[in-house]
Amino acid sequence: VMGVPAGRVLDSLHYLSAGAVGFARGLNDAPKITALLIATSAFAPGWGITAVAVAMAVGGWINGAKVAEIMSKKVTSMNPGQGFSANLVTAAVVIGASRFGMPVSTTHVSCGALFGIGMVNRTGQVKTILSILTAWVTTLPIAGLLGLLCFAVLSRLI
Repeated sequence: VMGVPAGRVLDSLHYLSAGAVGFARGLNDAPKITALLIATSAFAPGWGITAVAVAMAVGGWINGAKVAEIMSKKVTSMNPGQGFSANLVTAAVVIGASRFGMPVSTTHVSCGALFGIGMVNRTGQVKTILSILTAWVTTLPIAGLLGLLCFAVLSRLI
C-alpha cells in the first residue's frame, strides 16, 4: 500500500483496533466499577477503592490467563486480517451498547465475533463455544440464587 508492505499496515491497524477494544472495555466497564464502588461505600473511601482493585486483580490473576488462552487459541484459528476484523466488530458493538447505556460483556462480544469468523472460515470450535455458552446461560440464575441465599442468611443474622 503506497510502498509500505501490506502486512506492516495490517499489523499497525490491528494494534489500533486492539486499542479500540481496550477503550470500549473501559467505556462499558466504568459504570460497573462505579456500581461496585457505591456498593462498597460502607467502607472508608480509600478502602472501598482498594477492595474493588484487589478483587479485580485477584480475579484476573486467578483466571485471566485461562480466559485469554481459550479466546486466543480455542475458539477458532485466524489470520491477522480476521483478528483485525474481530477487534473492529467487538469495539463497535461494545461502544454502541455503551452509547445506549447497555452493560455488555466485552469478553462475550469478543467471543461472538471470534466464533462468527470461525463459522465463516469453517474452523470454529463448536464444543468450545457450547461450553462458553453454557457458562453464560447458567451464570445469571446461579448468581441470583447465591444472592438470595446470602441475603437470607445475613438477614437472619442481623
